[in-house]
Amino acid sequence: MVHLADDATRLPDFISDDALDRHALSHDASHFLLVPSAVAVPSSVADMVELFGVATALRRPLTFRSGGTSLSGQGVTDQILVDVRRQFRGVEVLDGGARVRVEPGVTLRQVNARLAAHGRMLGPDPASEVACTIGGVVANNSSGMSCGIELNAYRTVESLLLVLPSGTVVDTGAADADALLLAREPRLHAGLIALRDRIRTEPSSVDNIRRRFSMKNTMGYSLNAFLDFSTPAELLTRLVIGSEGTLAFVAAAVFRTVPVRPRAATALAVYPDLSSATAALPDLASAGLASIELLDTRSLAVASKASPIPSALRDLVLDRHVALLVEHRSDSEEGLEQQVSRSRTLLARGPSRPVGFTSVAGERDALWQIRKGLYASVAGARPAGTTALLEDIVVPVPRLSATCSGLSTLLAEHGYQDFVVFGHAKDGNLHFMLCDRLGEAGARRRYAAFTEDLVDLVLAQDGNLKAEHGTGRMMAPYVRRQYGDELTEVMWELKRLCDPAGLLNPGVVLAEDPTVHLRDLKAPEPVEHEVDRCVECGYCEPTCPSRDLTTTPRQRIALRRDIAAARRTGDVALQADLESAYGYAAVDTCAADGMCRLPCPVGIDTGDLVRRLRGEASGRTGETLWRTAARHWGSTTTLLSGALTLARAVPAAVPRSASRLGRAIAGQENVPLYDGGLPGGGRRSHAPSHPSPEAVLFPSCLNTIFGAAGGGSASADAVRRLCDRAGTPVTGLDHHAGFCCGTPWKSKGRTSGLAEMAARVVPTIIEATRAGELPVVCDSSSCSDGLASLLADSISQHPGAANVQVMDAVDFVADHLLPRLRVERRTATLVLHPTCSSAKRGGIDAMRRIAGLLADDVVIPAAWGCCGFAGDRGLLRPELTAAATRHEAEEVAGLDPHADHASANRTCELAMTRATGRTYHHLLDLLERSSQAEAGP
Repeated sequence: MVHLADDATRLPDFISDDALDRHALSHDASHFLLVPSAVAVPSSVADMVELFGVATALRRPLTFRSGGTSLSGQGVTDQILVDVRRQFRGVEVLDGGARVRVEPGVTLRQVNARLAAHGRMLGPDPASEVACTIGGVVANNSSGMSCGIELNAYRTVESLLLVLPSGTVVDTGAADADALLLAREPRLHAGLIALRDRIRTEPSSVDNIRRRFSMKNTMGYSLNAFLDFSTPAELLTRLVIGSEGTLAFVAAAVFRTVPVRPRAATALAVYPDLSSATAALPDLASAGLASIELLDTRSLAVASKASPIPSALRDLVLDRHVALLVEHRSDSEEGLEQQVSRSRTLLARGPSRPVGFTSVAGERDALWQIRKGLYASVAGARPAGTTALLEDIVVPVPRLSATCSGLSTLLAEHGYQDFVVFGHAKDGNLHFMLCDRLGEAGARRRYAAFTEDLVDLVLAQDGNLKAEHGTGRMMAPYVRRQYGDELTEVMWELKRLCDPAGLLNPGVVLAEDPTVHLRDLKAPEPVEHEVDRCVECGYCEPTCPSRDLTTTPRQRIALRRDIAAARRTGDVALQADLESAYGYAAVDTCAADGMCRLPCPVGIDTGDLVRRLRGEASGRTGETLWRTAARHWGSTTTLLSGALTLARAVPAAVPRSASRLGRAIAGQENVPLYDGGLPGGGRRSHAPSHPSPEAVLFPSCLNTIFGAAGGGSASADAVRRLCDRAGTPVTGLDHHAGFCCGTPWKSKGRTSGLAEMAARVVPTIIEATRAGELPVVCDSSSCSDGLASLLADSISQHPGAANVQVMDAVDFVADHLLPRLRVERRTATLVLHPTCSSAKRGGIDAMRRIAGLLADDVVIPAAWGCCGFAGDRGLLRPELTAAATRHEAEEVAGLDPHADHASANRTCELAMTRATGRTYHHLLDLLERSSQAEAGP
């Protein structure tokens, strides 16, 4: 029970004041840091109604957090933080994809994945789609690189399910929504009408609003609603959009979707200076370009250091050059070519060198990486202890050139180094990023002076102080400067109508304290080299298998920083509280799968930190045991296989009780928990040597430990038979019993055991592959990844390892064997679970190709992600796998129960079988059972 106040108010069980919960959720991507006094994790509308009652009784404000990637301070608080990510993740596709009903905790990418089958997507397209949630999209009125103001949240949201601070629940799309508001909220109903009429009868207000909202604008409330809509329900819907959680809680939103335009062509046009680039904008905008991104000279300097260097920048001596990254999108190739043809004519004059459009996916991605990689390059290179600030403004497009020049001058005058300026040029929307030590008094004074000058610059250009990132705390004191007294008073009256007690996110959007933007500034505590580059953006969180169980990668890092800060300040009690909980919450339940590195803008693999911490915690005894296991791995795997076979031969209660006893004595991190659903032991795969092989087969030891699924073949045996059938000779390494890719040691931070295994495996592979002349093929995706890592890490001791190519068996079969095989359809539907390693190496397409030969319909669940089994993690911490697979299993439960189910790694198959109750096979086992040698001519 949490004691937020000394009274008899009953507090719901979903509120916690645990130190780890509070500190884990205190950090976001903004430059503010506040530690909440409590964290609430409601799971339903009823919970939210109860929470509002508690907050009212205690007079404790609430701040909602969904994605947690706020850039302007609207997602942090020192009061009650309400985490709505864990439970509010519903997605319901309506009208064949024309509309979609979504809850606030689901990410934009997850919604678009559901809509993709219908050829539809959401209108807002922020670059942070991997992490930003629907709650954030609605709260901040998100737009993005292509949608402008025509397809932003304000324009595409149809209705909202709202919980008002009074506890009233209203679906604004219901036919009786206005009647309900009149009956239950008469003051709000009348007040909205009065504000509407007040604005409409004042010409200066109408003119001001029209001017402000003709551009992107997330400054203050969406006052354009009073001009665009009339009824209280309609008004409330649009006023809540962009309100940053200060007016009501959004429990669900219905969006009108837009069609996906699958054809695209992209180009980078480099101009000699800013004026020539901005002079081209009016004509380019009229050519129908979906995106026009501006990159200033410093941005190009950063991009020119990329590897490989973009061809448009190669051999270019940068002076005052500026670039426009442009893209066309169309429904057809013909339509795309017509658009590109018009733009080619426009781009024939002005740029410093010829401009070429490309439709090749890899080339387009490389061009976009110039734009998207700016954040990584600048933020990742910042000194430890500095904070990265990413902010945005907007001005009328004709004033973009003067504003961009003025902004660069201001940044330099205030002493900011290595800043970059870029943005959505066709919208007049500029972003800029800088880094500073905001914990120092001098830096805070500089930041305050810069902000004042920035406000003067933007307003002098008739712009808006915020375009996309929300008012937050950053610009709340300047709302009156932008809108004037009359419209600011309208906003305050709106706030009082919806939230008379001031419970929702005080200090955000509107602030009584004129210095709120200078308080509680973040000064990240340097901790470890593996993670000091973290900007706490939260991009890693949706991919993390432990996100619904304990902590995420961002939270693991944030907690390390807070532990270090507590140690530095002498807060012994806080340090002890956080350290005591950290082991389980951050280390034991981390899958260390490396998936967090893929979306991370600065390329951090938090598993590196976790693996080191595990190694340090194991001590000398653990290191010795695992080094011994490495020396006798063949015997160890045979012993484990025998134990599983024996366990299957006796009543399940016997091995289950024995494993629980062992865990109680030796510790949960040392003894696996036996699951009655585990298979019997496997056997070592055999691949005879061949005098003229085309590849070297490296069988995974998972085949030895775990038996194959459902009477099938071990994956290594399936690969060997497929090779024989296709006439592709391979040679094996099975005569060298006890080889392993090293993953069990690396994941546990057992460095000496890993070195022991590498010393045995790497020279043998170099010899077997004839110093890299042949590829080495591994039959389990995680082992393929592990073996590649083992070789890469051994290059200094064994230079020949640099020449060895590791191929996953799925890729090898798809690229080399399929043309020589005749495959028969097995089933109507095949459900695929991609593995982490498949995703990291881009091998999902190969899985799709093979699966497409086996089934009429191949389904990859939209909710798929790391299963959390992570080698032995699913046996040591089965709750991790249960949490990681829950959403995917729920989706699979709604699919064809007679479908085949497949993955590409034995432990992933075990995890998904456990989660769904449906047997998952190795994809190549299914292929082997359904294929024959291709008939000759």
